[in-house]
Amino acid sequence: MEGVTASDQTSDASRRGRIYVAPTDRLITVPFLTVTVCALAFFMYIGTLLPLIPLFIESDVIGGDEFGVGLNIAVFAVAAVLARPFLGRIANRYGRRWVMVGGAVIAASGGLGMSQVDSLLPLLGLRMLTGVGEASLFVGAATLIADLSPRDRRAEGASYFSVAVFTGLGLGPVFGELLLNDVEFERTFIAGGLFAVLAGGIALFVPDHVVSPDAQSTAPSQPATVRTGVGKYVHPSAVLPGTVLALGVGGLTTFFLFIPDYSRDLGLSNSGGLFLVYALASLLIRIFGATLPERLGPRRMVTIALSSFAIGLVVVAAVASVWALWFAAAMIGIGAAFNYPSLNALTVNRVADAERAQAISSFTMFFEIGSAVSGLAVGALAGAIGKQSAFYGGVVMVLLGMFVLRRWVVPVGSADGGPNTHRRPLVALPSE
Repeated sequence: MEGVTASDQTSDASRRGRIYVAPTDRLITVPFLTVTVCALAFFMYIGTLLPLIPLFIESDVIGGDEFGVGLNIAVFAVAAVLARPFLGRIANRYGRRWVMVGGAVIAASGGLGMSQVDSLLPLLGLRMLTGVGEASLFVGAATLIADLSPRDRRAEGASYFSVAVFTGLGLGPVFGELLLNDVEFERTFIAGGLFAVLAGGIALFVPDHVVSPDAQSTAPSQPATVRTGVGKYVHPSAVLPGTVLALGVGGLTTFFLFIPDYSRDLGLSNSGGLFLVYALASLLIRIFGATLPERLGPRRMVTIALSSFAIGLVVVAAVASVWALWFAAAMIGIGAAFNYPSLNALTVNRVADAERAQAISSFTMFFEIGSAVSGLAVGALAGAIGKQSAFYGGVVMVLLGMFVLRRWVVPVGSADGGPNTHRRPLVALPSE
């Protein structure tokens, strides 16, 4: 958008709805809310699949085992990882909107197709398709949220956005378990797929491009760096924060993978209530503690998140009791509330505006890397020693993430590892 003035872009936005000039003094705007609602609908779909697919794989229909459950996560993640390096470029060239719409359509196709399969191999193929769709929608949405957020409120913006993501991941399983009733796999896959279709419809109303608050600043803009080799596909600034994200997600995935079946072993009729507790804990903290990431800084915030993951997983691994499941669900929710926003803002604030889409694409790729590694490793561990003890595998990943965070990502004295002292207060939704 070089050489285009803000007034030209505003006029163009009113004609075509493609370019939006973000206000420099507000976080919550109509486009911000539209992206967030779209993410909520989409991750209701992804959440519906969380208990559904493991139970489907181990049902009489598919006849799989724990390793098959882990493999389904791995193929989903690998497909998303392979797609992500190209999604940032596509979002820059064609706009965030169409990356989101396309991702929703692709993911919906995968989910609806799963309603018609009866063996593991085609199911895994459709999981790969769903992985590509999820990566596409998430990259477009997360980039738009960063575009729309003032620099000193990006962690807060990411926190509000992730309310939608993790609420969907928490409430989707409740919806899925209620509809499933242990045998109604086909109707549950179809109902879940309709959430993805709804997300695609909402995405039609988000901007293609945003003139961010940074771009309207009087400060000189940082030019994009020309990169070669692996750096063309994976932004270097995303690697270390992304590694911490991946290791935290490994712990989260361990819980998500095995709780649906393990909770039944301990006498619960289904895992829906556990996912609801997880969702409520995460939701309340994200809403009422949205400013904490900037007030405390990423070093403290992510340490709290990873500690919460570790405590929850240790308890559920050590204590074969229903109360341990409820306690672990709450601790996992607390960890999920704090892990992503600070690491995301840390990554975005370390790159030039022109590199934002690639950096977010690279950073969010580590969601799938963490899922793939934990899915295969902990799935194999569960097959060898049982589901309960396999939760310790997630603990190991989380503790390793804490070491990487404090040793390399934000060591003591890091310039951007502490609290943000220039935060502005939340501004109410504008009348327009």
